[in-house]
Amino acid sequence: MLRSMHLISGISAVCTCVRAPDSAKRTLFFLPLYFLMVYFSRLLLVYLLFDGIQVLKALPAQTGLAFDDADKPKITLKPDGSFKIVVMSDVHFGEDAWTEWGPAQDRHTLNLFNKVLREENMDYVVLLGDQITGENTFKHNSTLYIDKIVGPLNEIGVPFSSIHGNHDNQANITHLAEIKRERQISPNSYTRSSPTGIGGEGGEGNYWVPIYQRADDLAPSLILWFFDSRGGYSPGPDSHPIEDWVHPSVAGWIQTETQRMNDAWGPASNRGALAFVHIPPYLARELQANLNSTVSPGLNDDQIGEGSSQPEGKDTIFWNALITHVPNLHAVISGHDHGNEWCARERKDRVVFCFAKHSGYGGYNGSGWGWGVRDLVFEQFDTISSMKTWIRMENGDVKGFLNINDAFDP
Repeated sequence: MLRSMHLISGISAVCTCVRAPDSAKRTLFFLPLYFLMVYFSRLLLVYLLFDGIQVLKALPAQTGLAFDDADKPKITLKPDGSFKIVVMSDVHFGEDAWTEWGPAQDRHTLNLFNKVLREENMDYVVLLGDQITGENTFKHNSTLYIDKIVGPLNEIGVPFSSIHGNHDNQANITHLAEIKRERQISPNSYTRSSPTGIGGEGGEGNYWVPIYQRADDLAPSLILWFFDSRGGYSPGPDSHPIEDWVHPSVAGWIQTETQRMNDAWGPASNRGALAFVHIPPYLARELQANLNSTVSPGLNDDQIGEGSSQPEGKDTIFWNALITHVPNLHAVISGHDHGNEWCARERKDRVVFCFAKHSGYGGYNGSGWGWGVRDLVFEQFDTISSMKTWIRMENGDVKGFLNINDAFDP
Protein backbone atom coordinates (compact mmCIF):
# COMPACT_ATOMS: atom_id res chain seq x y z
CA MET A 1 0.00 0.00 0.00
CA LEU A 2 2.97 2.33 0.67
CA ARG A 3 4.10 1.79 -2.91
CA SER A 4 0.66 2.89 -4.07
CA MET A 5 0.99 6.17 -2.15
CA HIS A 6 4.32 6.95 -3.90
CA LEU A 7 2.65 6.46 -7.30
CA ILE A 8 -0.18 8.79 -6.31
CA SER A 9 2.32 11.49 -5.31
CA GLY A 10 4.11 11.26 -8.67
CA ILE A 11 0.94 11.53 -10.74
CA SER A 12 -0.27 14.44 -8.60
CA ALA A 13 2.85 16.36 -9.63
CA VAL A 14 2.08 15.76 -13.31
CA CYS A 15 -1.49 16.91 -12.75
CA THR A 16 -0.22 20.20 -11.30
CA CYS A 17 1.82 20.88 -14.42
CA VAL A 18 -1.06 20.12 -16.77
CA ARG A 19 -3.47 22.39 -14.92
CA ALA A 20 -1.16 25.41 -15.22
CA PRO A 21 -0.31 26.05 -18.93
CA ASP A 22 0.33 29.74 -19.77
CA SER A 23 -0.02 29.64 -23.58
CA ALA A 24 -1.61 27.66 -26.42
CA LYS A 25 1.80 26.31 -27.45
CA ARG A 26 2.45 24.97 -23.99
CA THR A 27 -1.01 23.41 -24.06
CA LEU A 28 -0.10 21.54 -27.25
CA PHE A 29 3.18 20.57 -25.65
CA PHE A 30 1.51 19.14 -22.58
CA LEU A 31 -1.36 17.39 -24.39
CA PRO A 32 0.57 14.12 -24.84
CA LEU A 33 1.46 14.29 -21.17
CA TYR A 34 -2.23 14.60 -20.38
CA PHE A 35 -3.09 11.42 -22.25
CA LEU A 36 -0.11 9.71 -20.65
CA MET A 37 -1.41 10.78 -17.26
CA VAL A 38 -4.86 9.26 -18.01
CA TYR A 39 -3.21 6.03 -19.10
CA PHE A 40 -1.10 5.78 -15.94
CA SER A 41 -4.10 6.72 -13.79
CA ARG A 42 -5.95 3.70 -15.10
CA LEU A 43 -2.92 1.54 -14.43
CA LEU A 44 -2.81 2.97 -10.94
CA LEU A 45 -6.46 2.08 -10.35
CA VAL A 46 -5.79 -1.54 -11.32
CA TYR A 47 -2.69 -1.55 -9.10
CA LEU A 48 -4.59 -0.14 -6.14
CA LEU A 49 -7.28 -2.76 -6.48
CA PHE A 50 -4.68 -5.52 -6.59
CA ASP A 51 -2.68 -4.00 -3.74
CA GLY A 52 -5.81 -3.60 -1.65
CA ILE A 53 -6.71 -7.24 -2.17
CA GLN A 54 -3.26 -8.27 -0.92
CA VAL A 55 -3.73 -6.10 2.17
CA LEU A 56 -7.11 -7.68 2.82
CA LYS A 57 -5.56 -11.11 2.49
CA ALA A 58 -3.00 -10.13 5.09
CA LEU A 59 -5.66 -9.04 7.60
CA PRO A 60 -6.26 -11.22 10.69
CA ALA A 61 -7.64 -14.65 9.83
CA GLN A 62 -10.78 -14.02 11.86
CA THR A 63 -12.13 -12.01 8.91
CA GLY A 64 -12.24 -15.24 6.95
CA LEU A 65 -14.47 -17.20 9.36
CA ALA A 66 -17.07 -15.36 11.35
CA PHE A 67 -18.73 -17.09 14.30
CA ASP A 68 -22.49 -16.99 13.78
CA ASP A 69 -22.97 -15.38 17.19
CA ALA A 70 -20.37 -12.67 16.57
CA ASP A 71 -22.45 -10.24 18.63
CA LYS A 72 -21.87 -12.36 21.74
CA PRO A 73 -18.71 -12.02 23.86
CA LYS A 74 -15.82 -14.33 23.09
CA ILE A 75 -15.53 -17.27 25.47
CA THR A 76 -12.03 -17.24 26.97
CA LEU A 77 -9.82 -19.17 29.35
CA LYS A 78 -9.35 -17.85 32.86
CA PRO A 79 -6.32 -15.56 33.35
CA ASP A 80 -4.43 -18.51 34.87
CA GLY A 81 -4.98 -20.49 31.65
CA SER A 82 -7.58 -22.89 33.01
CA PHE A 83 -11.03 -23.64 31.60
CA LYS A 84 -13.74 -25.65 33.34
CA ILE A 85 -16.84 -27.13 31.71
CA VAL A 86 -19.69 -28.60 33.74
CA VAL A 87 -21.81 -31.14 31.84
CA MET A 88 -25.41 -31.66 32.98
CA SER A 89 -27.17 -34.56 31.31
CA ASP A 90 -30.68 -36.02 31.06
CA VAL A 91 -32.45 -33.56 33.36
CA HIS A 92 -35.92 -34.70 32.10
CA PHE A 93 -38.09 -31.78 33.14
CA GLY A 94 -41.85 -32.12 32.76
CA GLU A 95 -42.08 -35.78 33.58
CA ASP A 96 -45.52 -36.84 34.88
CA ALA A 97 -46.48 -33.18 35.17
CA TRP A 98 -50.07 -34.03 36.18
CA THR A 99 -48.94 -35.78 39.38
CA GLU A 100 -47.39 -34.51 42.60
CA TRP A 101 -44.31 -36.64 41.95
CA GLY A 102 -43.38 -35.03 38.61
CA PRO A 103 -43.12 -31.36 39.67
CA ALA A 104 -41.29 -32.49 42.82
CA GLN A 105 -38.58 -34.08 40.66
CA ASP A 106 -38.16 -30.80 38.78
CA ARG A 107 -37.70 -28.96 42.08
CA HIS A 108 -35.06 -31.47 43.20
CA THR A 109 -33.23 -31.01 39.89
CA LEU A 110 -33.31 -27.23 40.26
CA ASN A 111 -31.82 -27.61 43.75
CA LEU A 112 -28.98 -29.63 42.22
CA PHE A 113 -28.50 -26.97 39.52
CA ASN A 114 -28.31 -24.15 42.04
CA LYS A 115 -25.92 -26.01 44.33
CA VAL A 116 -23.54 -27.01 41.53
CA LEU A 117 -23.59 -23.59 39.88
CA ARG A 118 -22.78 -21.86 43.19
CA GLU A 119 -19.89 -24.18 44.03
CA GLU A 120 -18.18 -25.18 40.79
CA ASN A 121 -16.66 -21.89 39.54
CA MET A 122 -17.08 -23.14 35.98
CA ASP A 123 -16.49 -21.21 32.76
CA TYR A 124 -19.05 -23.02 30.62
CA VAL A 125 -22.01 -25.36 31.00
CA VAL A 126 -23.20 -28.02 28.55
CA LEU A 127 -26.76 -29.37 28.71
CA LEU A 128 -26.34 -32.81 27.16
CA GLY A 129 -29.84 -33.65 25.96
CA ASP A 130 -33.19 -34.99 27.14
CA GLN A 131 -33.83 -31.63 28.71
CA ILE A 132 -37.56 -32.40 28.66
CA THR A 133 -39.58 -35.62 28.81
CA GLY A 134 -41.48 -34.46 25.77
CA GLU A 135 -44.00 -37.30 25.62
CA ASN A 136 -45.41 -36.05 28.95
CA THR A 137 -45.87 -32.44 27.84
CA PHE A 138 -48.66 -30.52 26.15
CA LYS A 139 -48.11 -28.44 23.04
CA HIS A 140 -49.25 -25.15 24.60
CA ASN A 141 -46.58 -25.24 27.33
CA SER A 142 -43.91 -27.76 26.30
CA THR A 143 -41.11 -25.27 25.56
CA LEU A 144 -41.84 -23.30 28.73
CA TYR A 145 -39.86 -25.93 30.62
CA ILE A 146 -36.81 -24.43 28.92
CA ASP A 147 -37.44 -21.30 30.99
CA LYS A 148 -37.10 -23.33 34.20
CA ILE A 149 -34.01 -25.18 33.00
CA VAL A 150 -32.00 -22.13 31.92
CA GLY A 151 -33.28 -19.89 34.71
CA PRO A 152 -30.38 -20.69 37.10
CA LEU A 153 -27.88 -20.32 34.23
CA ASN A 154 -29.31 -16.90 33.38
CA GLU A 155 -29.21 -15.87 37.03
CA ILE A 156 -25.54 -16.69 37.48
CA GLY A 157 -24.63 -15.38 34.01
CA VAL A 158 -22.61 -18.39 32.86
CA PRO A 159 -22.39 -19.09 29.10
CA PHE A 160 -23.74 -22.45 27.99
CA SER A 161 -24.73 -24.67 25.08
CA SER A 162 -27.36 -27.36 24.62
CA ILE A 163 -27.73 -30.48 22.57
CA HIS A 164 -30.93 -32.49 22.50
CA GLY A 165 -32.03 -36.07 22.89
CA ASN A 166 -34.70 -38.51 21.82
CA HIS A 167 -37.14 -37.29 24.50
CA ASP A 168 -36.80 -33.74 23.13
CA ASN A 169 -38.37 -34.89 19.83
CA GLN A 170 -41.97 -35.86 20.53
CA ALA A 171 -45.46 -35.13 19.24
CA ASN A 172 -45.66 -31.83 21.16
CA ILE A 173 -42.03 -30.69 21.07
CA THR A 174 -38.99 -30.63 18.78
CA HIS A 175 -35.29 -29.94 19.02
CA LEU A 176 -35.75 -26.81 16.92
CA ALA A 177 -38.54 -25.48 19.13
CA GLU A 178 -36.33 -25.89 22.20
CA ILE A 179 -33.41 -24.15 20.47
CA LYS A 180 -35.58 -21.21 19.46
CA ARG A 181 -37.04 -20.83 22.94
CA GLU A 182 -33.63 -21.04 24.60
CA ARG A 183 -32.14 -18.37 22.37
CA GLN A 184 -35.18 -16.18 22.88
CA ILE A 185 -34.95 -16.10 26.67
CA SER A 186 -31.23 -16.48 27.39
CA PRO A 187 -28.51 -13.99 26.39
CA ASN A 188 -25.94 -16.49 27.70
CA SER A 189 -26.92 -19.26 25.28
CA TYR A 190 -24.45 -20.15 22.54
CA THR A 191 -26.73 -22.89 21.17
CA ARG A 192 -27.44 -22.65 17.44
CA SER A 193 -29.37 -24.53 14.82
CA SER A 194 -27.81 -26.43 11.93
CA PRO A 195 -27.33 -24.83 8.51
CA THR A 196 -30.12 -25.54 6.05
CA GLY A 197 -29.97 -29.10 4.76
CA ILE A 198 -27.71 -30.38 7.57
CA GLY A 199 -28.85 -32.84 10.22
CA GLY A 200 -31.83 -34.63 8.69
CA GLU A 201 -35.31 -34.91 10.16
CA GLY A 202 -35.32 -33.89 13.80
CA GLY A 203 -31.58 -33.16 13.82
CA GLU A 204 -31.44 -29.37 13.82
CA GLY A 205 -28.75 -28.96 16.48
CA ASN A 206 -25.31 -29.34 14.86
CA TYR A 207 -22.89 -26.47 15.52
CA TRP A 208 -19.57 -25.50 17.10
CA VAL A 209 -18.36 -22.89 19.58
CA PRO A 210 -14.81 -21.42 19.64
CA ILE A 211 -12.92 -20.92 22.92
CA TYR A 212 -10.03 -18.40 22.96
CA GLN A 213 -7.06 -18.01 25.27
CA ARG A 214 -7.61 -14.24 25.44
CA ALA A 215 -10.31 -11.91 24.17
CA ASP A 216 -7.97 -10.22 21.69
CA ASP A 217 -6.77 -13.50 20.14
CA LEU A 218 -7.64 -13.90 16.47
CA ALA A 219 -7.75 -17.71 16.48
CA PRO A 220 -9.31 -20.01 19.09
CA SER A 221 -7.38 -22.62 21.05
CA LEU A 222 -10.32 -24.98 21.57
CA ILE A 223 -13.41 -25.90 19.54
CA LEU A 224 -16.51 -27.38 21.18
CA TRP A 225 -18.47 -29.49 18.68
CA PHE A 226 -22.15 -30.28 19.23
CA PHE A 227 -23.88 -33.03 17.25
CA ASP A 228 -27.57 -33.93 17.06
CA SER A 229 -28.24 -37.69 17.31
CA ARG A 230 -31.99 -37.15 16.72
CA GLY A 231 -34.33 -39.98 17.81
CA GLY A 232 -37.79 -39.77 19.34
CA TYR A 233 -40.85 -38.95 17.26
CA SER A 234 -41.92 -36.35 14.72
CA PRO A 235 -44.36 -33.62 15.82
CA GLY A 236 -48.07 -33.55 15.15
CA PRO A 237 -51.00 -35.97 15.26
CA ASP A 238 -49.41 -38.32 12.70
CA SER A 239 -46.21 -38.65 14.68
CA HIS A 240 -43.73 -41.28 13.48
CA PRO A 241 -40.36 -42.54 14.78
CA ILE A 242 -37.23 -40.54 13.88
CA GLU A 243 -33.90 -42.24 13.18
CA ASP A 244 -31.68 -42.28 16.28
CA TRP A 245 -28.25 -41.54 14.80
CA VAL A 246 -26.34 -38.52 13.53
CA HIS A 247 -27.48 -37.89 9.97
CA PRO A 248 -24.88 -38.57 7.22
CA SER A 249 -25.16 -34.96 5.97
CA VAL A 250 -23.29 -33.90 9.10
CA ALA A 251 -20.15 -35.64 7.80
CA GLY A 252 -19.83 -33.31 4.81
CA TRP A 253 -20.53 -30.33 7.04
CA ILE A 254 -17.69 -31.36 9.39
CA GLN A 255 -15.30 -31.53 6.45
CA THR A 256 -16.40 -28.13 5.12
CA GLU A 257 -16.26 -26.41 8.50
CA THR A 258 -12.85 -27.79 9.41
CA GLN A 259 -11.45 -26.69 6.04
CA ARG A 260 -12.80 -23.19 6.63
CA MET A 261 -11.21 -23.20 10.08
CA ASN A 262 -7.86 -24.32 8.68
CA ASP A 263 -7.98 -21.64 5.98
CA ALA A 264 -8.82 -18.92 8.48
CA TRP A 265 -6.94 -19.98 11.61
CA GLY A 266 -4.13 -22.22 10.44
CA PRO A 267 -3.59 -25.96 10.97
CA ALA A 268 -5.95 -27.82 13.29
CA SER A 269 -2.91 -29.06 15.20
CA ASN A 270 -2.88 -25.61 16.85
CA ARG A 271 -6.17 -26.16 18.69
CA GLY A 272 -7.88 -28.82 20.76
CA ALA A 273 -11.41 -30.17 20.38
CA LEU A 274 -14.23 -31.72 22.39
CA ALA A 275 -17.38 -33.32 20.95
CA PHE A 276 -20.79 -33.75 22.56
CA VAL A 277 -23.60 -36.00 21.27
CA HIS A 278 -26.57 -37.26 23.30
CA ILE A 279 -26.93 -40.86 22.08
CA PRO A 280 -23.57 -42.66 22.34
CA PRO A 281 -21.83 -43.75 19.13
CA TYR A 282 -21.94 -47.47 18.40
CA LEU A 283 -18.35 -47.93 19.58
CA ALA A 284 -19.57 -47.52 23.19
CA ARG A 285 -20.93 -51.08 22.99
CA GLU A 286 -17.52 -52.48 22.11
CA LEU A 287 -15.82 -50.39 24.78
CA GLN A 288 -18.20 -51.63 27.46
CA ALA A 289 -17.66 -55.26 26.46
CA ASN A 290 -13.92 -54.89 27.19
CA LEU A 291 -14.08 -52.33 30.01
CA ASN A 292 -11.32 -52.37 32.62
CA SER A 293 -12.88 -50.92 35.75
CA THR A 294 -9.48 -50.07 37.21
CA VAL A 295 -8.47 -47.94 34.23
CA SER A 296 -12.04 -46.75 33.60
CA PRO A 297 -13.69 -46.29 37.00
CA GLY A 298 -17.29 -45.28 37.46
CA LEU A 299 -20.82 -46.58 37.40
CA ASN A 300 -21.40 -49.22 34.70
CA ASP A 301 -24.93 -50.43 35.34
CA ASP A 302 -26.61 -49.81 31.97
CA GLN A 303 -26.04 -52.57 29.45
CA ILE A 304 -25.59 -50.86 26.08
CA GLY A 305 -27.71 -52.46 23.39
CA GLU A 306 -30.40 -51.64 20.85
CA GLY A 307 -31.79 -48.18 21.61
CA SER A 308 -29.05 -47.26 24.08
CA SER A 309 -26.46 -46.39 21.41
CA GLN A 310 -26.53 -45.37 17.78
CA PRO A 311 -27.16 -48.51 15.66
CA GLU A 312 -24.32 -50.48 14.13
CA GLY A 313 -23.24 -49.05 10.79
CA LYS A 314 -25.61 -46.08 10.91
CA ASP A 315 -23.19 -43.63 12.49
CA THR A 316 -20.14 -44.78 10.50
CA ILE A 317 -20.13 -41.91 7.99
CA PHE A 318 -20.39 -39.33 10.79
CA TRP A 319 -17.79 -41.06 12.94
CA ASN A 320 -15.24 -41.38 10.14
CA ALA A 321 -15.60 -37.68 9.28
CA LEU A 322 -15.14 -36.72 12.93
CA ILE A 323 -11.94 -38.70 13.49
CA THR A 324 -10.54 -37.76 10.07
CA HIS A 325 -11.10 -34.01 10.14
CA VAL A 326 -10.98 -33.13 13.86
CA PRO A 327 -7.50 -33.81 15.31
CA ASN A 328 -6.61 -33.25 18.97
CA LEU A 329 -10.05 -34.58 19.90
CA HIS A 330 -9.80 -35.04 23.67
CA ALA A 331 -13.06 -36.93 24.08
CA VAL A 332 -16.56 -37.57 22.80
CA ILE A 333 -19.08 -37.05 25.62
CA SER A 334 -22.55 -38.66 25.66
CA GLY A 335 -25.51 -39.08 28.00
CA HIS A 336 -28.68 -41.11 27.34
CA ASP A 337 -27.72 -44.17 29.45
CA HIS A 338 -28.35 -42.96 33.00
CA GLY A 339 -26.54 -45.84 34.68
CA ASN A 340 -23.13 -45.29 33.06
CA GLU A 341 -20.43 -42.74 33.96
CA TRP A 342 -17.10 -44.18 32.73
CA CYS A 343 -14.46 -43.15 30.15
CA ALA A 344 -12.46 -45.50 27.88
CA ARG A 345 -10.18 -45.25 24.85
CA GLU A 346 -11.15 -46.75 21.50
CA ARG A 347 -8.19 -48.74 20.17
CA LYS A 348 -8.25 -48.26 16.40
CA ASP A 349 -8.24 -44.45 16.27
CA ARG A 350 -7.40 -43.88 19.96
CA VAL A 351 -10.40 -41.66 20.58
CA VAL A 352 -11.58 -41.36 24.19
CA PHE A 353 -15.29 -41.79 24.85
CA CYS A 354 -16.93 -40.68 28.12
CA PHE A 355 -20.39 -40.92 29.57
CA ALA A 356 -21.58 -37.89 31.46
CA LYS A 357 -23.60 -38.22 34.68
CA HIS A 358 -27.38 -38.37 35.12
CA SER A 359 -28.17 -34.91 36.52
CA GLY A 360 -31.98 -34.84 36.60
CA TYR A 361 -34.36 -36.44 39.08
CA GLY A 362 -36.71 -37.09 36.17
CA GLY A 363 -36.08 -40.11 33.99
CA TYR A 364 -35.20 -43.59 35.17
CA ASN A 365 -32.75 -44.12 38.01
CA GLY A 366 -31.25 -47.05 39.91
CA SER A 367 -30.40 -47.86 43.48
CA GLY A 368 -27.23 -46.09 44.58
CA TRP A 369 -26.75 -44.24 41.31
CA GLY A 370 -27.31 -40.78 42.72
CA TRP A 371 -27.20 -37.57 40.70
CA GLY A 372 -24.39 -35.26 39.68
CA VAL A 373 -22.42 -33.73 36.80
CA ARG A 374 -19.24 -34.42 34.83
CA ASP A 375 -16.46 -31.83 35.11
CA LEU A 376 -13.98 -31.27 32.27
CA VAL A 377 -10.92 -29.13 33.06
CA PHE A 378 -8.04 -27.74 31.00
CA GLU A 379 -5.04 -26.20 32.79
CA GLN A 380 -2.10 -23.86 32.11
CA PHE A 381 -3.22 -22.74 28.65
CA ASP A 382 -2.92 -26.34 27.44
CA THR A 383 -5.94 -27.22 25.33
CA ILE A 384 -4.10 -29.79 23.21
CA SER A 385 -2.14 -32.38 25.20
CA SER A 386 -4.29 -33.14 28.26
CA MET A 387 -7.63 -32.72 30.01
CA LYS A 388 -8.75 -33.73 33.49
CA THR A 389 -12.23 -35.07 34.19
CA TRP A 390 -14.26 -36.47 37.08
CA ILE A 391 -17.78 -36.99 38.37
CA ARG A 392 -18.99 -34.48 40.94
CA MET A 393 -21.96 -35.78 42.93
CA GLU A 394 -24.78 -33.60 44.23
CA ASN A 395 -23.35 -33.69 47.75
CA GLY A 396 -19.94 -32.51 46.51
CA ASP A 397 -18.18 -35.89 46.53
CA VAL A 398 -15.74 -36.46 43.64
CA LYS A 399 -15.15 -39.86 42.01
CA GLY A 400 -13.65 -41.33 38.88
CA PHE A 401 -10.84 -38.76 38.52
CA LEU A 402 -8.95 -39.20 35.23
CA ASN A 403 -6.15 -37.40 33.42
CA ILE A 404 -7.02 -37.74 29.71
CA ASN A 405 -3.65 -37.67 27.96
CA ASP A 406 -1.52 -40.02 25.86
CA ALA A 407 -0.87 -42.20 28.90
CA PHE A 408 -4.57 -42.78 29.64
CA ASP A 409 -5.78 -46.29 28.76
CA PRO A 410 -2.84 -46.89 26.36
